[in-house]
Amino acid sequence: MSMAKHQLDIASFLIIFSALSTFFFYPALSQPQASPSPAAPVTPAAPAPASGPLNVTAILEKNGQFSTFIRLLKSTQVGDQLINELNNSNQGMTIFAPTDDAFNSLKSGTLNSLTDSQKVSLVQFHIVPQFLTAAQFQTVSNPLRTQAGGADGQFPLNITTSGNQVNISTGVDETQLDNSLYSANSLAIYRVNKVLLPIAFFGTPSPAEAPAPAAAEKKGKRATDDSPSSSSSTSSDTPSDNSGALGGNHKVVSGVVVGAAITAAMWL
Repeated sequence: MSMAKHQLDIASFLIIFSALSTFFFYPALSQPQASPSPAAPVTPAAPAPASGPLNVTAILEKNGQFSTFIRLLKSTQVGDQLINELNNSNQGMTIFAPTDDAFNSLKSGTLNSLTDSQKVSLVQFHIVPQFLTAAQFQTVSNPLRTQAGGADGQFPLNITTSGNQVNISTGVDETQLDNSLYSANSLAIYRVNKVLLPIAFFGTPSPAEAPAPAAAEKKGKRATDDSPSSSSSTSSDTPSDNSGALGGNHKVVSGVVVGAAITAAMWL
C-alpha cells in the first residue's frame, strides 16, 4: 500500500515538474503561433552617382570672373578638345586661367588684331599638357612646354619660385599663380591676373628711330658732298681745272717777257 502511494507521489511530481518546465522554459509553446508575415523585399543600394565628364568651361563658369577666357575656349574649340582629352585618355592638364580684369588690362584691340589661328595658339599657351600640383612647380624644368609648342623658342614659358610664390614669365610679361580653382582627376586650374603673351605674337620690336649704319653713312656722305668747302676742294683737285689755271699763268708770264724785251730795244 505504501509502495503504491510512493509511486503515485513520484508520478504526480513528474507531471507537475513537466508542466512547470513547459510554462517557464518554453513560453512560446504555451501561446498560439502567429502566422508568419511576408518578408519585406530587399531594396538594392542606390549606386553612387557617376561623376560627369570633366568640363573646363563649366568649372570656370562656376567660379566666375572668367567670361572672356571661356568665350575664347568656345570660339577656338579648344574647350571641346580639352573635354575629349581629359575624359578619353590619361593625359593630365594644368591650365592658367586669366581673369576678366586681366583681359581688360590689355591694350585696346589686342585680341581683335589676332588671326583665328593665333587666338588658338594664345589659348593653348595657357595650357600645360601635364598635371602639376602647387608643390611640383618647385621642380619643373624650363622652358615649360605648353600646347602651343615651345621647341622653336616662340612660346617659352618659364617658372621660378620664391618660397610658396610661383612666378610665370613669357619673355613679354610676368605674373604669379594667384589661386587654385580646381585640382583633382588629373586636372589643375590656377587663376592668373595677367594674360600670358607669347613672344611669337607680342615680342618687342626693335626701335624704329635708330637709323641703320649704312643709311647714316650715306646721309653723312651726302651732307659732305653738298657743303661749299667740299665743292671747292673737289674743283681744285680736278685735273682739267688745274691744267687750265696753269695755262693761263704761262700766257701772262710770256706777255710780260715780250713787253720787257720790246722796251729794252727801244732804249737801245
